[in-house]
Amino acid sequence: MAKQLTALQQIPASGFDFLATLKENNNRDWFNAHKEVFLQEQAQVAVFAEALLAGLNTHDQIETPSGKQSLHRIYRDTRFSSDKTPYKTNWSGGFRRATKYRRGGYYYHFEPGNSFIVGGFWGPSAGDLKRVRDDIAFDAAPLRKIINSPGFTANFKTLEGEQLKSAPKGFDKDHEAIDLLRYKQYLLIRRFPDKVVLSPQFLKEAGLTFEAMRPFFDYMSEVLTTDINGLEIP
Repeated sequence: MAKQLTALQQIPASGFDFLATLKENNNRDWFNAHKEVFLQEQAQVAVFAEALLAGLNTHDQIETPSGKQSLHRIYRDTRFSSDKTPYKTNWSGGFRRATKYRRGGYYYHFEPGNSFIVGGFWGPSAGDLKRVRDDIAFDAAPLRKIINSPGFTANFKTLEGEQLKSAPKGFDKDHEAIDLLRYKQYLLIRRFPDKVVLSPQFLKEAGLTFEAMRPFFDYMSEVLTTDINGLEIP
């Protein structure tokens, strides 16, 4: 008989226990034998994700229709990886912002010893990257104000993401904002210990973390959807 979902909208310790055991038995035979347990634990995460989505929709507009549909598949794509284990050992998912004028995405990753909330731009197109760099090169002060604000540093400490080792093409290596121009990704990451992730307070903490991303998202959305005169790009 399937167990009842927890009344509280939180990640249960049993979900982490399942992931830890899966990590030790990452093969199809074991997984198939424990498929019902997997589905039960995944359903718990979906309940939590649904609550996350409800919170997001109080201050943003989200395209992702449900918490369940935000979940990533447990199955790994091993085609181009030297690691052939078939299953992920984390719960993860993401929420898409609605309309082309709201840029950036919200993501979550829950794993024993490695849980975090992420937002930003993982793989911006060449055109978007150029537009952001042009804006930074013209005036980096608005972005610096955001990433140096108390709300930003308290949650994310610093802007993260892959960077070039030197200046991007077309930009001076001695530019005063070269530290920002080198970014190829723009990520806001907050990491959490297991005891926080498994606590009843984590839903509120995760929601506040997502909300703290909004000034950065609003800045990036304006840069990516308007021209130099502030007019909407068709």
